Amino acid sequence: MSYTELKMLIDGEWTVGTSGKSEDVIDPATNEVLGQVPHASEADLDRALAAAQRGFEEWSNMLPFARQQIMEQAARNLEANKEDIARWCTMEMGKPLAESLVEMDFVIANTRWCGEEGRRAYGRIVPGRAADHRHVVLKEPVGPACAFAAWNFPGTNVIRKIAHALGAGCSMILKPSEETPATAIGIAKAFHDAGVPAGALQIVFGVPDHVSRQLIASPITRKLSFTGSVPVGKHLTRLAADTMMHVTMELGGHAPVMIFDDVDVADAAKQMAAFKFRNAGQVCISPTRFLVQKSIYGDFVDALTEEAKALKIGHGLDEGVQMGPLIAERRVDVMERLVADAKSHGGRVTTGGERVGNQGSFFAPTVIADVSDDAEIMNEEPFGPLAPVSPVDSVDEMITRANRLSVGLAAYAYVKDGHISERLSREVQAGMLGLNTSMISLAETPFGGIGDSGYGSEGGIEGIAAYQQTRMVIERR
Repeated sequence: MSYTELKMLIDGEWTVGTSGKSEDVIDPATNEVLGQVPHASEADLDRALAAAQRGFEEWSNMLPFARQQIMEQAARNLEANKEDIARWCTMEMGKPLAESLVEMDFVIANTRWCGEEGRRAYGRIVPGRAADHRHVVLKEPVGPACAFAAWNFPGTNVIRKIAHALGAGCSMILKPSEETPATAIGIAKAFHDAGVPAGALQIVFGVPDHVSRQLIASPITRKLSFTGSVPVGKHLTRLAADTMMHVTMELGGHAPVMIFDDVDVADAAKQMAAFKFRNAGQVCISPTRFLVQKSIYGDFVDALTEEAKALKIGHGLDEGVQMGPLIAERRVDVMERLVADAKSHGGRVTTGGERVGNQGSFFAPTVIADVSDDAEIMNEEPFGPLAPVSPVDSVDEMITRANRLSVGLAAYAYVKDGHISERLSREVQAGMLGLNTSMISLAETPFGGIGDSGYGSEGGIEGIAAYQQTRMVIERR
């Protein structure tokens, strides 16, 4: 199957824009050029902004039921094209096709859920203090939105922006990653073909800083949503302050995994290995700091090592592949640096620790035992297939080390003791805590962090509310 044609969606038209500029999209498994993604000019972005205002006026004035019907048709379009879009996702991002298909299932479910939830964006009546007064709380779409999505989940990151904005009644200008454009284009086409009005959903590409500065500075955009790194998130937040727009920041993490000595070690290692090496570890909620009670430490390291060794590495379109490449060569360099630093701080590589082959950006699933907290990998989110493991004495030490960093996106624990579980629920500083499970992201649940991991949520009713503003009407009758 061939890669798709790469164009932007501006004011209801598919176009390469007027800048005359583009960049290559690379298959990270082969280093082959898949296509060229066009860049938007300033004039293209101005056109998109004007269209976003018109699109907002038309889309927000539709009845919620009518919007839901269009989003349902978009979901059906996505179902019809699921396999094609999943293949494009694997070709440009590298993840195994099985993972891309699961991601497309999430895209479809999220589209349906947000369409339905948009019909339930209720306000409320607040009882007055006088018999002739009525207080009405109104929930309404905040206005045209702009969003910037990361490359690691070309479907999930994109649909969380599109579906929540449209479900709330907002228009959306989205800039996906230039490294993974086809997935976003395939998703946008499903909405376009379903009848979303011109300007209500637009896709643009370009130099990230140029695009973000122009879209955020415009008085037209009233909402910003970003998925990406902490430094870039802080930079965009500062830009957004000038127009007081609503902001959602889904930023980086460094998720601790707390393994207590009352669990089935083999089962915990099996579950965590599958989650750790999913998408080659390029997941913001990936388990990245394994803290294990000393009495089971050796057994857990051995079990996790064997799970990592058993994984089949290769091109994501090949049969039976369980882990693909990193997104680009630059990430292989980071893995090599982090492994070398961990070893210099006493870390012991039990499997992996090196790149795989001489073509593509492959790095072996890696387990590093005895890693101290002063190693870089325990302080810098690895965003790759590296699993550092450290022994821990007590519950108090476990919680202290889990909370040691300023990022608080996700955390995990495997424990049977109910008293410890309850304590972890109260004391572990993370926006999402998985107890004996890694399944912490669903269409109907909030997804977001605390601390330097950002604020606001995508997913659930919170994700719809992020695109709404509240007004109060007091009537004397």
